[in-house]
Amino acid sequence: MKTPSDTGGVTGQTGETRPGALRAHHALALIPAIGLLVGVPFANRLEPYVLGLPFLLFWIVAWVIVASAIMGVIWMLDRRRA
Repeated sequence: MKTPSDTGGVTGQTGETRPGALRAHHALALIPAIGLLVGVPFANRLEPYVLGLPFLLFWIVAWVIVASAIMGVIWMLDRRRA
């Protein structure tokens, strides 16, 4: 009989393994969405310029880079459990 650690899945209450189940580190994917959706109204200004970009454009570009890094971390954590 396979254990949850063998298959990389999450064990339910009945003991069966659900390979497509969400894991706790998948919640990290919410961080970029929150940063972009909640932070943009607060960052909506032209001054100061950061790296030659208006602050709002810099904010959005920075969150795209952060989102890529977070997705890389999630990918590595998923591979480690598999």
